[in-house]
Amino acid sequence: MGLKDELIKDCATIHAGGWSVVDARVVPAPTDISLGSSAKKLASAAVLYADLDGSTSMVDTKKWWFSAEIYKSFLNAVAKIVKSENGVITAYDGDRLMAIFIESNNCDSAVRAALKIRWATLKIINPAIKARYPATDFAARYTTGIDISDLHAVRTGVRGDNDLVWVGRAANYAAKLTTLSPDTPTWITKDVYDRLSSKWKVTDGKAMWKNWAWRPMKDFPILSSTWELSIS
Repeated sequence: MGLKDELIKDCATIHAGGWSVVDARVVPAPTDISLGSSAKKLASAAVLYADLDGSTSMVDTKKWWFSAEIYKSFLNAVAKIVKSENGVITAYDGDRLMAIFIESNNCDSAVRAALKIRWATLKIINPAIKARYPATDFAARYTTGIDISDLHAVRTGVRGDNDLVWVGRAANYAAKLTTLSPDTPTWITKDVYDRLSSKWKVTDGKAMWKNWAWRPMKDFPILSSTWELSIS
């Protein structure tokens, strides 16, 4: 069978039958799901994306090893912060990271992680860059996006070369939120905000979030914050 015929057969098989869906209580790994028409559902999962800003300009203008150090210091901090808030890292994609939070109060956990990323960038990562390279004008900038929805995990690819795809609004919207301004680096949907505990909405009588209408997404309601949460 030639490649063309093989692809035609694959598409026919994929679209032919129904899906076997199992509710998941933990974030699945690729080996937990078959390559067939199987999926695992995570109800009300909070998804966080953290994306380093200006990577293209950085790799175009800086030495490769400088860029590598920035990637490593940023993603190392993000990964450890996410894990400290019981998030599960599901993907590294170049200069960004995806994580899922499924435990109770998962929106609180995801937002705390985002606010800690803000603090770590300002108080640890950028001072370390300046200490190592006193003459540089470079400072790490980034954006985090958080949304919540049901997710379905589907294993895609071929034998020996496959991974999970996360199907659901939260995975898409959280990723798209990272394209917004890093000047207010933490972006969440209103669905996330509505699930937050009051202490993560207002601090010392001051509102932590600014409301926006997300124009490219039909004025979908979102919020942003410049607040930070210190790490001990």
